[in-house]
Amino acid sequence: QVQLVESGGGLVQAGGSLRLSCRASGSMFSINPMGWYRQAPGNQRELVATITSGGSTNYADSVKGRFTISRDNSKNTVVLQMNSLKPEDTAVYYCNAEKYAFYYWGKGILVNVSS
Repeated sequence: QVQLVESGGGLVQAGGSLRLSCRASGSMFSINPMGWYRQAPGNQRELVATITSGGSTNYADSVKGRFTISRDNSKNTVVLQMNSLKPEDTAVYYCNAEKYAFYYWGKGILVNVSS
């Protein structure tokens, strides 16, 4: 089992920044990749960014150049730095960890970007 706990969401004005953190615990062997997904009201959950244990990253086109994902393997933590936020970034953000093709999810954290 893997447990994921997110922190750092909240309300921010358009153009501002937020930093999301996710701490993983439990059976960390073979966790790869880790990342962030988001779900806006009425929409399906979508990938935001992922990062492998080796540091390879993948971003949704909508966040490229604005969001940066990083990972500290020694602390089992993945961080999403979000800059130049837009109202369309408003969503519940979920931390994700993949292990043997099984997806683990955090409870989610709200990011609300006002115009």
